[in-house]
Amino acid sequence: MNLPKLTTAQMAEVDRLMIEVYKISLIQMMENAGRNLADCAQNLTRNIDNPSFLFLIGSGNNGGGGLAAARHLINRGFNVKVKLIKNQTKLKGVVSQQWEIINHMGDYIIDDPNPEYFDLIIDAMVGYGLKGEPKENLAAWISRINTSKRSILSLDVPSGLDATTGIPFSTCTKATATLTLALPKRGLLTEEAKPFVGDLYLADISVPNHLYKTMGLDVGAIFKEGPIIKIL
Repeated sequence: MNLPKLTTAQMAEVDRLMIEVYKISLIQMMENAGRNLADCAQNLTRNIDNPSFLFLIGSGNNGGGGLAAARHLINRGFNVKVKLIKNQTKLKGVVSQQWEIINHMGDYIIDDPNPEYFDLIIDAMVGYGLKGEPKENLAAWISRINTSKRSILSLDVPSGLDATTGIPFSTCTKATATLTLALPKRGLLTEEAKPFVGDLYLADISVPNHLYKTMGLDVGAIFKEGPIIKIL
């Protein structure tokens, strides 16, 4: 499938236009991302009886999408644990709202999980907006899940990968699969990125085709067969 590929700056512009021009709110996009992430995680573990999921959550919008996905899987009856890798005071706006929802749902927050005890780890620590080397807890958790030898599903971009160049920082998630959003980020399709991206899926977050046309992008009805498609 020959799809346009977005730089970090172009994806930021898509997000801006969605909110400011098309009045599609951030929480709507986050809910779409979260539902598709839950579906993808469930599909990747379909051959496992009663699979368990560990969500690693950052403080930005990527983490908000992960929290929405965790909620969907909890509601479906799965074994889910959620680890916030940042201080709770860093959470703002709709991400904080998603966190409060999980907190009110029951005992799903875990302080010091062992990744080796879970069937699938969901990396929702940082998305396309990463600037510079991962630091502190982010770097520590990337290293920890990479050494766990468990399957990893990254949301949008593996944490620690430059979404435009595809060059991994010194610490970068080695995902089994990546579910990217809206359109593929340019860096996900480079040779340098392949060992970190794994199988690449694309999820619909309801970006209007008209928006893409205003940016000079010819996309078409790519999700006609369903909201998640496999790219690589």
